[in-house]
Amino acid sequence: MRIINSFTEGFKIALGALRTNKIRSILTALCIIIGITMVTIVDSVTTGMDITFEKSMAMMGQNVVYVEKWPWGMGGGEYKWWEYRNRKEMDIDYVEKIRDYSRYASNVTAAANRGTSIRYQEKIAEGVGLTGATANYLSIQGLNIADGRMFVQEEIHSGSKVAVIGNTLKEALFEIENPLGKQIRLGGQRFTVVGVLEKQGKFMGLEDTDNRIIIPISAYGQIYGLRSGLQIGVQFPDQASFRQGEYELEGIMRRIRQLDATEENDFALNKPEAFKKQLEGMKAGIYAVGFILSGLSLLIGGIGVMNIMFVSVRERTKEIGIRKAVGAKSWEILTQFLLEAISICLLGGVIGVALAGGLTILINQVFVAVMNVSVVILGFSICTIVGVIFGFIPAYRAAKSDPIESLRFE
Repeated sequence: MRIINSFTEGFKIALGALRTNKIRSILTALCIIIGITMVTIVDSVTTGMDITFEKSMAMMGQNVVYVEKWPWGMGGGEYKWWEYRNRKEMDIDYVEKIRDYSRYASNVTAAANRGTSIRYQEKIAEGVGLTGATANYLSIQGLNIADGRMFVQEEIHSGSKVAVIGNTLKEALFEIENPLGKQIRLGGQRFTVVGVLEKQGKFMGLEDTDNRIIIPISAYGQIYGLRSGLQIGVQFPDQASFRQGEYELEGIMRRIRQLDATEENDFALNKPEAFKKQLEGMKAGIYAVGFILSGLSLLIGGIGVMNIMFVSVRERTKEIGIRKAVGAKSWEILTQFLLEAISICLLGGVIGVALAGGLTILINQVFVAVMNVSVVILGFSICTIVGVIFGFIPAYRAAKSDPIESLRFE
């Protein structure tokens, strides 16, 4: 019972000391606040990246290899752009050849992408992602139609001016109107909206994938041509066939390109998995910078706590003598000052977590950040550890002080 009463009394005295010296306590906790804010923000950003990653990868399709002129440049090492630029472009005829030659591919599509502006009556949407694609493009990308339909093969053969739009583009141009059947202007020509895509969200928290429009690749070619920038997507039914199909696809492309055995590939096989390596590198960089800065802040904050606790012990030397004179044990004095050090650190933790919460909301508007309960618990645990480590020596000195000398102190 005495132990509980001692802890309770020590905590009350600690809180009283904080209230008496509010400004000093907050200034002392400033570096703790910075450190806890940094730790929480780093965790929130990396957690948000992890949550967004799987969804973003689904936007690029499952078990898909993209055949292109240019590699994505995410595998590390030197990016030999001067060699890649001399490669031949992809050809739309490759789609049928890959489909005929491959034993593993379940789906083969072609697409070309660029930015454009779209007009509907007096409204204009800028910076829209335009895709000219084959009719099976949605299945390889894991996209679904929310309203209307996707264009069909016959419309591609006839070069029909039809379009499927994303949710952001729908809201920008049509607001509450039903866009189906409406005509929009693209590249100086009129297109009829036949479908609206399900909302996808942002790719890796950055690019708005709903600000897009998909048209038949034949219509795209009529306006912009298909001489460059063509991307061929090859999908496999499962992971096992994906691994085998990747090697088969390389052989098929070498055969199509008529490359000799000694010649290097003049094409790139790009896989969405490359983003995972890039993500891990980004996370490692964020963790390294964040935790170095956090560690320095907490170290400086801990030294500040130790310093202020020495000052507090000196200021209350007579109080320590009186408490010892009326029967307080050394461990009770030790506990009192440890609780005071911990309280200062926890004050910094509370303010730091609150600041991190506000910053997480702001960061999430432009990137991705999600705060979870575990990092809040971690933050308060760190505060307690810092308080114990850096508050122990001053508290120990107070506990071991001579009561007679303490009573004489002025």
